[in-house]
Amino acid sequence: MISTVLLLAGAFVVWASYKVVTGYQKNIALAKSTGLPYYIVPLNPINNFAQLTHPVWLRIWKSLPKRYWETVADACTPDWQYRHLHDTFQKLGDTFILVSPFYLLMHTADAEVVRQLTSRREAFPKPLENYTILSMFGENVVTTEGATWRMHRKVTSASFNEKNSALVFKVAIEQAQGLVDYWRRRGTTDKITTIEQDTMSLALHVIGFVGFGLRLLWPDQTLPVDADPRLARYSSLDVPAGHSLSFKEAIAGVLEHLLILLITPSAIVDYLPFKVLRRAKEARNNFVKYMKEFLADKVEDVRQGGKDIGMDIMGSLVATSYQDERPKAEAFSSRGVTSTQLTDAEIIGNAFIMFLAGHETSANVIHFALLELANNPAAQRLLQSDIDTILGDSDPSTWEYDEKANAMQASMLGAIMNEMLRLMPPVVEIPKMVNPAHDQVITIDGEKHTLPKSMYIGMQVAATQRNPRYWPSKPSRISDSPTDVDDWVPERWFSPSIGDDESVEEADADDLSTAEPDTGTQLFRPVRGSYIPFSDGARSCLGRRIAQVEIIAALAVIFQKYSVENAVDDWADDEEVGRMARAQKEEVYRKATLRSRRKLRGARSLVTLKFHGGQFVPIRLVRRGQERFVNWVDA
Repeated sequence: MISTVLLLAGAFVVWASYKVVTGYQKNIALAKSTGLPYYIVPLNPINNFAQLTHPVWLRIWKSLPKRYWETVADACTPDWQYRHLHDTFQKLGDTFILVSPFYLLMHTADAEVVRQLTSRREAFPKPLENYTILSMFGENVVTTEGATWRMHRKVTSASFNEKNSALVFKVAIEQAQGLVDYWRRRGTTDKITTIEQDTMSLALHVIGFVGFGLRLLWPDQTLPVDADPRLARYSSLDVPAGHSLSFKEAIAGVLEHLLILLITPSAIVDYLPFKVLRRAKEARNNFVKYMKEFLADKVEDVRQGGKDIGMDIMGSLVATSYQDERPKAEAFSSRGVTSTQLTDAEIIGNAFIMFLAGHETSANVIHFALLELANNPAAQRLLQSDIDTILGDSDPSTWEYDEKANAMQASMLGAIMNEMLRLMPPVVEIPKMVNPAHDQVITIDGEKHTLPKSMYIGMQVAATQRNPRYWPSKPSRISDSPTDVDDWVPERWFSPSIGDDESVEEADADDLSTAEPDTGTQLFRPVRGSYIPFSDGARSCLGRRIAQVEIIAALAVIFQKYSVENAVDDWADDEEVGRMARAQKEEVYRKATLRSRRKLRGARSLVTLKFHGGQFVPIRLVRRGQERFVNWVDA
C-alpha cells in the first residue's frame, strides 16, 4: 500500500515537474518573441492563491541567490502598484513581461502603450473573470463585454449629461454645506478624526440624490415638507419595518465589508458564525431588499406615467427598461443585439456599481485633498485666492453651474483635483488582456511588438501618472529628489501643455466615450495615455464629469469660509501653541505634516486606494482669519 502511494506521489511530482518545465519553455519563447524585456517569476503573482500565500513563497524564492529575484521581486508583492510606484519600471522598463509556468503578464507605465490599449477595445478587452465578483447583485456596465456591454453602456450613458452635471453641482454644494454645519456643531476647535467617514457620507448623499432621487440626511437634519413620503424609509435614520438597518447603514455596511462580500462565497458568508460575516450578510440582505423595494416604486411610477421619471439615474434605467412592456425575449434588433431593456437584476447591478464608483472615488479624492491642503499651506492660500476671485463671498446656493463650473475647473480647484487624482488615483491598476482569438501588435517608439493572445495586461495608473517622461517638474522641495514628480504640487497644472490630441489608428467605430478631456482645456494637457484616473477610450468612466463637478463644488464650499490645519495635539496643546514663537510653531507643524505624508504613502489599494486598519490623519477646521499655521507656513 505504502509503495503504491509513494509511486503515485512520485508520478505526480514527475508530471508536475514536466508541466512546469514545458510551461516555462513555452512562455519564455512567447515572451522573447515580443521583443519586450521579460523576467522569470515562480508563480503568477495576481493569482488569488499566490496573493494569499505570498509571505511563504516569496521567502522561499528570496532564499535563492539574489540574481534570481532581486530585480523583479517588487513586482510580485501585493499592492506593489502603489507601494513602489514608478520605481519598479525604472528598473524593469516602462513595459515589461512577467513569465510564470502557466501565465504571461505584461505591465506598462508607457502612455503610448496605454493609448493603444484603450483605443482598440476589441483587440484588448477586459479580462471579465477579474470582474465577475462585481456582478454579485446583477450584470452591469462594468462586468460585461461585446454586444451586452454596448447595451448596458447605451442605457446607462444617457443619464450622464450636462443637465445631471448641473444637478450634481447644486446637490454637492448643499451637501458640502451640510458637512460644514455638521463639523461646526461638533466644535471647530476640536480635531476631526473622522474625515474619511464624513467625506464618504458626503459622497453617498450626492450619489443618493442624483443617482436615485434619495435625500439622505446629516444628523439633526429633517426632510423638506415637499419630499415624497415614500422616500422617507430610505432617507430616515430610523429603521423601517422589515429591515434591521436603515438604508444609509445598509449601503455603508456593504461598502465597509465590500471586499469580504466580493471574495467570499455566499455559502460561507451566510452560514459561518463569525461576527464580521454576520455584519456583511446583514448589510447585503438589507441593501438588496431596499433596492428591490426602490425598484418596485420606480416601476410603478413608470406605469403611472410619473412626470419625474428619468430625472435620476436609476429612474432613467427603469424608464428605459419598462417603457416597452414586451417580453424581454422579444426585444432584439435585426442584427441580433439585445435592445435597451435591462432585467430587474441588471438594473440593481448597475445601481450597485453606480453607488460604488460614484461614492468611493469622489469621497477618497476629497478626503486626501483636505489632507494635502493642510500639508501644503501655500497651495491652500492660492486656492482661497482663486475662490475669492471667482465666487467672492456670495452665498453658495446662488452659484450657477453654467456660470461658474468651467472657471472653477480652470482654477486651483481643478488643479488640486487633478493633482490628487494623479498621485492617488482611486484605482491604481486597470486590467486588460490580449484578445483570446488573435495575437495583437502594438508599437513602442516606432518598433512593432506582437503580443500573444490571452496575455494579461496591467495598465499601471499610479506608475504612469508618476512617469517623469510626461510631467513638468522641478527639484523636490520636501526631499532630496532631483524631481518633484512624486510630490503633491497642484501648481504644475498651470504649466504649458505638452499633450496631444492624436487619434490612434484602429480606434473602435462604436467608441461611446466622450471627447472631452479629463483635465479641462485651460489647464496643463499631459500626453494622452499618461493621465488615466478615469481610464480612456470606450471603457472610460461614465461618471467622470459628475465626479469632477462634485469635487470642485465641495472644495469651494469648504474653503470659501474655512481653512484646514493639521492637528498638533500630539506635540502641544492649545495653551502651549499660544505661547510658542513662530519658529516653534513651524517645527510642531512640520512634525504633524510629516506624519500626514507618511500616512498618505501608507494607503493601500484593496478595492480602491484608501486608508485601512483604522488609520486616519487628524485635522482642524478653522474660520479664515483665525488660522494658527496655514496663513503663513509655506510647506
